[in-house]
Amino acid sequence: MKNIATTNTARPSTSNLKQPQQRQTTKDIIAANVKELIAQLEAGRSDALTAYLDAMSRFHNYSFGNVLEIARQRPTATRVAGLYAWNQLGRKVRKGEKGIRILAPIVGIKRKSDEDAEKDITKQNTAVLVGFRNAYVFDVSQTEGAELPTMREVGGDVGENRDRLLSFIERQRIELVFTENIAPALGVSYGGRIAVLPGQSKAEEFSTIVHELAHELLEHAKRRTTTTKVVRETEAEAIAFVIGKAVGLKVGTASADYIHLYHGNASLLAESLEVIQQTSTLILAALQPSGTETMPDAELAQVA
Repeated sequence: MKNIATTNTARPSTSNLKQPQQRQTTKDIIAANVKELIAQLEAGRSDALTAYLDAMSRFHNYSFGNVLEIARQRPTATRVAGLYAWNQLGRKVRKGEKGIRILAPIVGIKRKSDEDAEKDITKQNTAVLVGFRNAYVFDVSQTEGAELPTMREVGGDVGENRDRLLSFIERQRIELVFTENIAPALGVSYGGRIAVLPGQSKAEEFSTIVHELAHELLEHAKRRTTTTKVVRETEAEAIAFVIGKAVGLKVGTASADYIHLYHGNASLLAESLEVIQQTSTLILAALQPSGTETMPDAELAQVA
């Protein structure tokens, strides 16, 4: 409930690569980033958590692990791509700039036996993920050259995003109603039904609906034995923050609220950040207009 006060892929043989070990490498990177974040929080830097959430709003095409990597190495990054992608856009990385390390997938080929291939000649080989490798991307601020097309921003107006959000809610078979009966709450999630207080500004209404949708998607009712009300509410509000930033709304920093995600529990913080990132990505995908192009190289980080 929301209250008023509230690039190129390698193709090595799969025979000598161990998938579990590669997955552990990804987990180690995530763990290291969460550990560093906790150190900053304990030092009184609550804005560090807001910076991570801010990065989620800008890099929702990237995996959780790579969002953490980008936010840690270059918190001010706004638009990243690899050397080749920038060259294709008519821009060059300035000499001496340090790349942002992320993980890119290593894809191998699983070959079918001759007998199996004869059964279905259209599917003789299968691409399989066998691990990850280091790759480097650069922020637009590290490049120079041709002007880039202006990225569409809403600038405080939800625009068509409201209609797309409502369509997504309908596809999820969640009922959405507007009623005065929930006052003074701005919104309430009932599990399969969202109630919203009418009369809010368009931006506030949009944020309220996203907040309550987050409760629905996170199925918070199933997590009540392992999370507190503060954590559940903060996760939903953090998702509203990420979505709001992504569509150009003025959402503030809200560092004081996000700090509640951390109560000396590293595993809880990591879990919360991951579910925030995954749920935000799902909602943002639904808000993308048809045919919207993403930045080159994004597919490299999607599965890392």
